[in-house]
Amino acid sequence: MTRSRRIAANLRDLRNAASQLPDAVVLIDQQQHIRWFNHAAENLLGLRRPQDRGVLLQQRMAGSELATWLRDGALEPLNDATAPGQADSQLNVSMLPFGDHEQLLLARDISHLNRLEQIRRDFVANVSHELRTPLTVIHGYLELIDPEDVPELAPVLSEMRAQSKRMGQIVEDLLTLSRLETQHQVADERVPMASLLATVRKEAEALSQGRHRILLESSAEADLLGSPKDLHSALSNLVSNAVRYTPAGGSITIRWQREPDGAVYSVSDTGFGIPATHLARLTERFYRISSSRSRDSGGTGLGLSIVKHVLNLHQAQLQIDSAPGVGSTFACHFGHARLLTPGGSEEG
Repeated sequence: MTRSRRIAANLRDLRNAASQLPDAVVLIDQQQHIRWFNHAAENLLGLRRPQDRGVLLQQRMAGSELATWLRDGALEPLNDATAPGQADSQLNVSMLPFGDHEQLLLARDISHLNRLEQIRRDFVANVSHELRTPLTVIHGYLELIDPEDVPELAPVLSEMRAQSKRMGQIVEDLLTLSRLETQHQVADERVPMASLLATVRKEAEALSQGRHRILLESSAEADLLGSPKDLHSALSNLVSNAVRYTPAGGSITIRWQREPDGAVYSVSDTGFGIPATHLARLTERFYRISSSRSRDSGGTGLGLSIVKHVLNLHQAQLQIDSAPGVGSTFACHFGHARLLTPGGSEEG
């Protein structure tokens, strides 16, 4: 077999293999004209052969989310887009460079993953809701028992109360997470930052009970636009984490400052610090660097997940900087669109 025939055979085998892929594959030229596509592209994108070969892909996808994405340059992957060929399917779409000035559009059907995720969310929400009442009853009865009446059981009762309270907090945090996961936007209200910062500081002092030096630095002179309840939950979570994971005698600094693109709320501590290998996973549910330390501190392992979801709803970003033995800084970056002048209007 000659070299050219071997190359042709290899190309034919490659094309046949690509045709059988479950993901949609579309080869387009430099001007985004369709050169080739597989069978999955027919089902998911609604392409038809031979009439769609040579057609401008953006024109063929007109009226869909993909057309807008292509028009904007397709620089970042497109997530949860409705499939043009199957309205009940959701796609993740990306564009990859291929060959000489050509590109490959890849589209994966994630409908089954979305359904599984919804089942998980429903399960967590339903179980958490069902656990709330019996835990409340158990905790109530434990509070009725006076340790002085049964001094030999006093240590046991104290531990049972603590664990009952912790389980109740886990349930409440799970319910909060379930609510945040199903929200796509918040009802915007003015959130006065001066009073919120003062409240967060008082909460930190109550949790610390004098074991830490807690400082507040506020120079932003700006309020936030968003959900007062959710923002209080997120900002308070960061401070309570700092108190829990900072040894007695350490310091915690709460800051609300301007930055070029908006304003930043940050919490810095002189605590244990976090190894770099853990930073990317800190916002996962129940992710723990040290299980024993987390249990001893009274944390639920859900606080940073709540923070991440609240910030996403407010188009804000969480940045974590930490080093073992030095301490940590958790910073929430809010854009100009979320800033209000105190007693005034939205900033430009």
